[in-house]
Amino acid sequence: MNLPATGRRVLVSGASRGLGRAVARAFAENGDRVAVHYGSRADEARATFASLSGSGHALVQGDLADATGAEEVANAAADALGGIDVLVNNAAIMQRHPLPETPYEEWVATWRDHVAVNLLATANLSHLAARRMIHQGGGGRIVNIGSRGAFRGEPDHPAYAATKAAVHALGQSLAVSLAPHGIAVASVAPGFFTTERVAPRLTGAEGEAIRTQSPFGRVGTPEEIAAAVLWLSSPAAEWSSGTILDLNGASHLRT
Repeated sequence: MNLPATGRRVLVSGASRGLGRAVARAFAENGDRVAVHYGSRADEARATFASLSGSGHALVQGDLADATGAEEVANAAADALGGIDVLVNNAAIMQRHPLPETPYEEWVATWRDHVAVNLLATANLSHLAARRMIHQGGGGRIVNIGSRGAFRGEPDHPAYAATKAAVHALGQSLAVSLAPHGIAVASVAPGFFTTERVAPRLTGAEGEAIRTQSPFGRVGTPEEIAAAVLWLSSPAAEWSSGTILDLNGASHLRT
């Protein structure tokens, strides 16, 4: 298939800050045009948009927890960019809910929210983008942001770990079904990396314990994760379709 190395049309969900911002910047620096999706963080999304190199980018707002909202986001991105060649499913929520101390009503609501955003939004955007890629011809790429927690467990965030495991499985299923159309699908499974959300946890004794999980004695950076996403989206990475790439500094080794 004739997927280009640059000048692609890229939709990054949840790109207002953190990893999404780093991914959007990496694609823009590569010469691609990026649709920066955000849910409610308008000011941060505008800051991401303003920081992108190149031109032809777009801001797209929408609630991915709603199937209609996801469709509106995909349509708006495609209209603004003239199509979609690459989808990065980054949008996710992570709310603390350890079972021993979480009331049942809160437990049910938390699981519902995680499934809606982390799993169903990923599935819906993947459908919408892939069908567009098929219609366009020329192939495409889908990269899902999973998590190390899908393999090692997250006792304080079980719904997050479970939905990320489902995202990994979804990516592998789509890799098989979309290969005949020249669409490669892969996932990354990051460990701890620095973002605004986890910054408070990286101070004091907890931060030291987190850093010592890796033999490198540190956590990752959003830019390191973004570099892997950019490569998995490249023409050279087609044969990596179906992979789940661990990005955790050897803090968790799967067998």
